[in-house]
Amino acid sequence: MDRRGRGTSGDADAYALDREFADVSAVAELLADEQGGPVDALGYSYGGTCVLGAAALGARFRRLVLYEPPGPQTVGDTWADRVGVMVADGQVGRAVFSFLTEIIGLTPAEVEALRDAPGGRDVLSTAAATLPREARALAGADLAAAAEGVRQPALLLLGAASPPWAGEITRQLAATLPSAIVTEMAGVDHRALDTAPDLVTEAVIAFLDD
Repeated sequence: MDRRGRGTSGDADAYALDREFADVSAVAELLADEQGGPVDALGYSYGGTCVLGAAALGARFRRLVLYEPPGPQTVGDTWADRVGVMVADGQVGRAVFSFLTEIIGLTPAEVEALRDAPGGRDVLSTAAATLPREARALAGADLAAAAEGVRQPALLLLGAASPPWAGEITRQLAATLPSAIVTEMAGVDHRALDTAPDLVTEAVIAFLDD
């Protein structure tokens, strides 16, 4: 599904992370009604945080796959404020560069390659609308509390080359979720859905079919 302000989804003036949780839960409810039972959910990055929150709300999930959901550790104490100032000053490109290097861990050369790829500059309008508010939301998110309310089995995917915050949050969730498996994938980072889709797909299918 496209989250608020992205892709084919609309947006609203007010924003709260809880509303994203409710969005995911509503989609799961619709699909569960159509299919006659709980559905599986895969959440990547910020989407993983939203899937976790939806599960804590009681969404009709059968199993969860979470790929490095971000939380307060991701944005630290100052980044949310700094990126908000950049976007407010019209420096959206600088804000995206900061996100990709400081948060995702890319090198400047890797950022340049993404910028020059087809559609690379199309992300700027979305970033201007969503990056500051999502950073502020993550700064106040409590993933551990959400995990305590989850009862479904969960697969936690972690790239061996991902930023330190990804491993810290994954280990925290593994210790809190009642039934969690951690699969660390060698040679990949936070972008594995794009850079190693076959590896991710194999891990996900093996878990869901077990």
